[in-house]
Amino acid sequence: MGNLQFKLFQNELNEMISFMTSNFWEYHTDPNVSQEQIVHSVNKGWYNENRETFWIELSNKKIGLIIIHDISDTIPLFDIRLDSIYRGLGYGSETIKWMVDYIFNLQDSKIRIEAYTRSDNYAMRKTLSNCNFVKEGYLRSAWENKDGTIHDSICYSVIKTDWERGIVTPVNLEAVPF
Repeated sequence: MGNLQFKLFQNELNEMISFMTSNFWEYHTDPNVSQEQIVHSVNKGWYNENRETFWIELSNKKIGLIIIHDISDTIPLFDIRLDSIYRGLGYGSETIKWMVDYIFNLQDSKIRIEAYTRSDNYAMRKTLSNCNFVKEGYLRSAWENKDGTIHDSICYSVIKTDWERGIVTPVNLEAVPF
């Protein structure tokens, strides 16, 4: 570990098409993204309008993407995608830890970083937990997929004050009576 590099996406259309269409994205709203969808999204500015998109590289090979949404907001969100052959090897955790440091070290003040994932995405849930994200909510029937299926979603976050102090403050959902 520790060999990853993060390079800002510069509208590299062919690389984006190749990466996105050569993988199956089981836990995303559309698991099979088409070339036409990618061209439309890149041309529309989806990867950089109020977002920062970074390639995740290992030995100069693009192995993934991390997209930071609402980057100008005090509470950004993110999306991470790793090439299938690099999943389960710790690169997701390394990327998320890098992203947390990156966001909380920006000059403009960020309060927290949020993440939402499907309830059945156990690998992502474990990764978020291992990266000091706290499970804050369980949202029933809140994840709608392109094919019309619906899943439950779970909300996680890391707050800047915890990150600064190197602690994790758990949420006691049972303390609130209603």
